[in-house]
Amino acid sequence: MHDTTTSVDAGEVAKFEAMASEWWDPNGKFKPLHMLNPCRLDYITDQIAAEFGRDLKARAPFEGLRLLDIGCGGGLLAEPMARRGATVVGADAAERNIPVARLHAEQSGLEIDYRHTTAEALAEAGERFDVVLNMEVVEHVADPAAFLTTCQTLLKPGGLMICSTLNRNPKSYAMAIIGAEHVMRWLPKGTHDWRKFITPDELFDLLTRAGLDPVDRKGMVFNPISWSWRLSDRDLSVNYVTASVKPADAPAA
Repeated sequence: MHDTTTSVDAGEVAKFEAMASEWWDPNGKFKPLHMLNPCRLDYITDQIAAEFGRDLKARAPFEGLRLLDIGCGGGLLAEPMARRGATVVGADAAERNIPVARLHAEQSGLEIDYRHTTAEALAEAGERFDVVLNMEVVEHVADPAAFLTTCQTLLKPGGLMICSTLNRNPKSYAMAIIGAEHVMRWLPKGTHDWRKFITPDELFDLLTRAGLDPVDRKGMVFNPISWSWRLSDRDLSVNYVTASVKPADAPAA
């Protein structure tokens, strides 16, 4: 880990380090993410294809794109991005996640550059990407505004950032805290701090102030009957995802 100013929250990192070995167990502590992943992937792939004019039916539609998965965990998103041809860097502040991610990628025959590092250290090193995936991370950092500004720095002009998080309202408290942690016990108690949740309008404002142009947002809605997730244009009440673009005329940092 580079010794640099960082928005990392040590307490939040410790929570995920404790669960690192379970990343690829679809019935373990990351079951909610495994269930959510197809919905997230649909959004991510559609946004990248639209922004960069790629044909998702091609053998490697994201070939030539350099992609950062910040807060990559065990690689649940990094691996499908690599399979679609992107050159992927997976970064995580939780050191124990990286060996798990590296081993699984190796077993899957995928080349992914996994690093125990921070967004700030990557930016300081001059790393730049066409796409930054920033999924379920911003509600765990110490300073969301500083973190998003760093992510903007990591993008090339014309680059795309996909950012997902949790809305802050009584429904999200009932579902993400009481439901997921206490009733269903999908996650250990204390995984989320409801006070750190961010409303869609707040996130759009943070993205804009970070120097990005927000271009889209959608809800990710869980259906308890079909036991599946879907994207929604209207229901952003709990989980939601956004797309924002760094202006093409933005000066290279």
